[in-house]
Amino acid sequence: MNRVVITGMGVAAPNAVGLEAFEKAIREGESGIRFFKELEELNFSCQIGGKPEVPAEMLEKYFTPLQLRGLNSSGIIYGVIAGMDAWKDAALEPSPEGEVLYDSGIIFGTGILGVDKFREAIHLIDAGKTRRLGSTSVIQTMASGISAYLGGILGCGNQVTTNSSACTTGTEAVLMAYERIKAGKAKRMLAGSCGDHGPYVWGGFDAMRILPGKYNLDPQIASRPMSASATGFVPGSGAGALVLEDYDLAIERGAKIYAEVLGGEMNSGGQRAGGSMTAANSEAVQRCITAALQNSGIAARDVDLINGHLTATTRDSVEIKNWVEALEREGDDFPYINSLKGMTGHCLSASGSIECVASVLQLKNNFIFGNINCEDLHPDIQSLISDKKVPRSTIQSNGEMEILAKASFGFGDVNAVVVFKRI
Repeated sequence: MNRVVITGMGVAAPNAVGLEAFEKAIREGESGIRFFKELEELNFSCQIGGKPEVPAEMLEKYFTPLQLRGLNSSGIIYGVIAGMDAWKDAALEPSPEGEVLYDSGIIFGTGILGVDKFREAIHLIDAGKTRRLGSTSVIQTMASGISAYLGGILGCGNQVTTNSSACTTGTEAVLMAYERIKAGKAKRMLAGSCGDHGPYVWGGFDAMRILPGKYNLDPQIASRPMSASATGFVPGSGAGALVLEDYDLAIERGAKIYAEVLGGEMNSGGQRAGGSMTAANSEAVQRCITAALQNSGIAARDVDLINGHLTATTRDSVEIKNWVEALEREGDDFPYINSLKGMTGHCLSASGSIECVASVLQLKNNFIFGNINCEDLHPDIQSLISDKKVPRSTIQSNGEMEILAKASFGFGDVNAVVVFKRI
């Protein structure tokens, strides 16, 4: 079976767009969560969120004038930026006209795509103005629009598809791409995920009362993973992308290698035994962690750092307990653990891929970013693991960190854990 490595990455996150800026932001604990007047005017309880800042001049670097005409899908915008940046970062070029990259494919997921375009289309259709929809309304509103967009730009001829598994989507895409290369069905895969922003995506969560409503005047301290004062997750959006490649091919072409993908696991708790549409079945989570380690050929003691799902809800302490039981490690023996969501909010379907990028950057560049807004570690977590394993500011690891486990747990009781190794 083939070894699989990561040779390129790209990101459009609420706290930074572009790999270099993103690494700087996570090292410095920079928050991308802001107040949105529009949400206040719509009477949202939670009037804050995370949204990548993409100025018009940046759009012109990724889209032609024809593509920009009528473009109204934030998810596609973020996904194309992250995907093309990852491809370029891997020292790859789109295939020339008339040529197809049959050994290269794309698995790029999303949860919901083109909501604003849908709204625009509904108004035009109801007004009897269907012909004003334009030629891009279909590709902007179909779930696989992002993979179709990237597939056409890059000229990929292997599997080109879109997956969708709620908050697990991005991590699942990485594992699906890994499995395709591992099995010898592709030499290279662009994996990632994206998500739209705005009231029509975030409104349902506000209605469920699972978003914080008391930090509208202090948005940057609102997302509080593992904190005793956490009151819900802050919604976010964006995209992350990683180029996965056959190890021998990467070595042959002299590619830069960020890390190796050792393996992972995906499963579901069946919404049974404590699992539900919104809560994970703990046994399934522990099974997913254990199987991910087994599939990666490592022991629980080998894990140096966990990048958790950890959304700043009451489930954070349950997630920590599941890690403690699956690894059979607690107190000072527990690995370091962090959550990106204090800085970005919960980017929903984009979260897994953005967090995979953050995870790999830590391995490659020997640091552990801090958990911001976690001064008051939840007492249920304090009873399980040592406080020092939850760093509040960036730690330089000096090459001592070799193995990172990244987890995502999504609506519908679905789970994914991927294991990365420093190389």
